[in-house]
Amino acid sequence: MTISHTTSIKQRLEIQRLLEPTLVVSPSAGSDVVKGLTQIPKSLPPRYFYDDRGSDLFEQICELPEYYVTRTETSILQNCASDIAKITGACELVELGSGSSTKTRILLDAYTQQSLPLRYLPIDVSAGILETSAIQLLADYPSLQVHAIAGTYEFALQQIIPRRLPSRMICFLGSTLGNMNPQECDLFFSQIIDGLQVGEYFLLGVDLQKPKHLLEAAYNDSQRVTAAFNLNMLDHLNRRFEGNFDTTQFEHWAFYNESEHQIEMHLKSASSHTVELDALNLSVNFVLGETIRTEISRKFDIENLRQQLTLRGLVPQKVWTDSNNWFGLLLCQLTA
Repeated sequence: MTISHTTSIKQRLEIQRLLEPTLVVSPSAGSDVVKGLTQIPKSLPPRYFYDDRGSDLFEQICELPEYYVTRTETSILQNCASDIAKITGACELVELGSGSSTKTRILLDAYTQQSLPLRYLPIDVSAGILETSAIQLLADYPSLQVHAIAGTYEFALQQIIPRRLPSRMICFLGSTLGNMNPQECDLFFSQIIDGLQVGEYFLLGVDLQKPKHLLEAAYNDSQRVTAAFNLNMLDHLNRRFEGNFDTTQFEHWAFYNESEHQIEMHLKSASSHTVELDALNLSVNFVLGETIRTEISRKFDIENLRQQLTLRGLVPQKVWTDSNNWFGLLLCQLTA
């Protein structure tokens, strides 16, 4: 890479850091960990999956043969990206949980083919993966401008800068919405609405209801990458809150809760023992077989979701699914 090209990339890249893991833990930091580990049954927020290693492991999960979610959504996006660009016109892309921005390239290509300007605002808790993926995108798209934001969705949406293109589209892909319970979904939709102006867009990807054996295989892969991803949460907590979780004392456990239409991921204790998190002044006792629920992944009925979004003023303009009806992509517009 030439010096001038390197300079050009730096001029087109801004990184805004809203989350700094190296800062001294504030009194309120980790309050969600304390609450989750002191209640019965125990739970932890999925956001603690995503340190740099967790983000890398999730990228590996997306490539697994059992994990249909990414390839199915990618296929839908490849078929409809041109339509999305035509509907939105010149539009800056805000992506929540951007990761390596692989699927974003499909949208950038569609906007490029229609000679539309390119501006991208990826949001992710991992500053490392944000910078790496942004630099690669800037090298591949010479006219692209990137304003990367390292932080949580909630905080980033509150801090988002004014748009520089005629419109804006917030993208929430990968069925991450499924990690939220119904009450959290309602709050999230309110935050999306607050982050948009009337006439702007929300692109949402959701995993749909399907047979149990397909769902459970996707979260119990033969290479045990999902297990490593789940257990890495404990290593993340150890570093962040001066803990002594022993990952050999926990097992990955994932199953489909048919009555709630959701996958549940847990960490199951292999023995009776005690864990200390010194930065939180917290001591937690575990008994043999006790679990920590680390994630839910709800599976949606697309018509019910369409109605829910419409009632909130996020009116679906187009809905796309795959031939198996395994996954749905909804392009919504804020109307009020």
